Amino acid sequence: MTKHRLRIKGPAGAIETVIEEPVGTPLGLALIAHPHPLKGGSLDNKVAWTLARAAVACGLVAVRPNFRGVGDSAGEYDHGIGETEDLLALSRAITAHYGELAWTLMGFSFGAYVQHRVAQELHAERLIMVGPAVSMYSFEATRIPATIIHGTEDEVIPFHAAREYADTHAIPLIAIEGAGHFFHGKLRELQTLVEALCCP
Repeated sequence: MTKHRLRIKGPAGAIETVIEEPVGTPLGLALIAHPHPLKGGSLDNKVAWTLARAAVACGLVAVRPNFRGVGDSAGEYDHGIGETEDLLALSRAITAHYGELAWTLMGFSFGAYVQHRVAQELHAERLIMVGPAVSMYSFEATRIPATIIHGTEDEVIPFHAAREYADTHAIPLIAIEGAGHFFHGKLRELQTLVEALCCP
C-alpha cells in the first residue's frame, strides 16, 4: 500500500486528504467521510480508518479527506452543505488523476449524511452508511444501491431510527449485535462486513 497526504483545492480552499493506494492496479475508488467535525470527527477517526482498510483490502484507492475546518482543511463547518460541495470537488480531482474508475461512497455518522447527499449528484456504484445520523439530519431516499451498517446498542443514533429509515426506503440494514455508535471492540467485524460488500 502507498500512502499520500495531500492538500487538494476545494470550494473553500485546500482540502487535506489522505490517499491510500492498494498494491497492483486499482479496481475502483472509495470516498470516505468522517463523523461530525464539531464533535472531534476527523480523517483519523477509527471508524473512518477501518473503512479505508476495507477499501484498500478490496483493491480500491481509499480517499479520506478532512471536512472543512478540520486539520489543514480550509473553511468552517457548513451543516453538510459545503461539505457535500467539497466531496464533489474532491471526487472530480481524483477522477481526473485516476481515470473513470467506479466510486464507492462510505460515510460514518454525520459523514453518512454528507455521502447520501453526494450520492444524489455523483455517479457511484454503491453507498455504505455506517451508523448514519438519521435521527439528527433529514435523510432522503438514495439514488444508488445503498447499505446501512448499524450497532444494535448505538447510544447516539438509536437502532430503531436506522431501521425505520431503512425500512421506509427499502435499504438493506446489517446489524452488529452489541455495538455502540463508535463500534468499540467491533471494528474487525465492521471491516469484514464492508469487505464483503466491496470486494469482487
